Amino acid sequence: MGPGAARLDVARVRGLFPGLSDGLVHADGPAGSLVPESVLRAVSQAMRVPIANRGGVFPSSARAEQLVAGARSAIADLVGGQPRGVVLGPNLTSLTYTFARTLAKAWRPGDEIVVSRLDHDANIRPWVQLAEEAGLLVKWAEVDIESGELPEWQYDELLTDRTRLVAVTMASNAIGTRPDVRAIADRAHAVGALVFVDGAHAVPHGLVDLTASGADFLSMAAYKWCGPHVGAVVADPDLLESLDPDRRVPTSDRVPERFETGTAAFELFAGVSAAVEHLAALAPDATGTRRERLATSMAEVVRYEGTLFDRLDRELRGMRHVQVLGSPLYRTPTLSFTVSRMTPRAVARELARRSICAWDGDYQSGELFDALGVNEQGGAVRLGVLHYNTMEEVDRVVDAVAALA
Repeated sequence: MGPGAARLDVARVRGLFPGLSDGLVHADGPAGSLVPESVLRAVSQAMRVPIANRGGVFPSSARAEQLVAGARSAIADLVGGQPRGVVLGPNLTSLTYTFARTLAKAWRPGDEIVVSRLDHDANIRPWVQLAEEAGLLVKWAEVDIESGELPEWQYDELLTDRTRLVAVTMASNAIGTRPDVRAIADRAHAVGALVFVDGAHAVPHGLVDLTASGADFLSMAAYKWCGPHVGAVVADPDLLESLDPDRRVPTSDRVPERFETGTAAFELFAGVSAAVEHLAALAPDATGTRRERLATSMAEVVRYEGTLFDRLDRELRGMRHVQVLGSPLYRTPTLSFTVSRMTPRAVARELARRSICAWDGDYQSGELFDALGVNEQGGAVRLGVLHYNTMEEVDRVVDAVAALA
């Protein structure tokens, strides 16, 4: 940002979210974000007018086409992809299974895939299950237990000329770690493997660039960045053209439609477009194309969230009765912690009693928490901030955790 550029006005931003009127501290952003009024209004307006299925020659069918095209264009701008490369679906997990089944058609016994302990189960189980059915060898990239990092050098030993796929997260939903996805992808591509990246937790916290990341497939979930419950996978359209997913006979053979089964929730696609516009407008001085406005706004999100998280992380690490998992290296604004002589569920209940929303358990990152040795005590407690949180809320969380001593 240049000299004198306007910074994120959190008071204005909070006024956009009806859900914040409940007076609670919503520190559970990693589990899903609140929704701004603009998204609610977009979905409502879409349901107030006739919408038919796609393919007709009348206005209500044309509206469905417009909603689909709008969502594809918005997501393409969000991550630097192409609209023809945006596959839409009900959620990230369902789409990952679709791509796992599709890619597995080319797998042969003795081929290999590499998954990581850092990942959410949605980017582990589909690949492991399909690999087992196809007779593939599954290899695991391990997490450094002290730092919570995923060292990229280990892929030099894991990858071979039989590796067909590498699945890795762009950011851990449990401890915030950001692996060097590009370094991993370069290694995978050198042996001819494809790279499927889970971007669900990374997209809300900074500008993502599909090409720069090295990902062949990038999955995401709109409800993580103030949108409705819609999933997407973004890839190069030429790569999608080379794949043949299972589908019903009437399903279009075009890309990306060939990957989309059944009738879509068209009204939610209106919310997807509105959510991307919300992100693009967070910096009041953002100008240019939507992608350029996103770059300006998301840079401000990184700065603002970083300020909040630095205080949260520093204060909790300074408490003798608290253990924060992993190291304070550069990461998304998310942390997990345990409290001496208290179960994670007891901590979450006590925080809830103080009007603080926090998640407990393993947040479907069971492989990671098994490696870190905390699942036996019920996992950990997770806190995360988004662009609508405030320093006052961080202070309330810090005071509440300190009172658990």
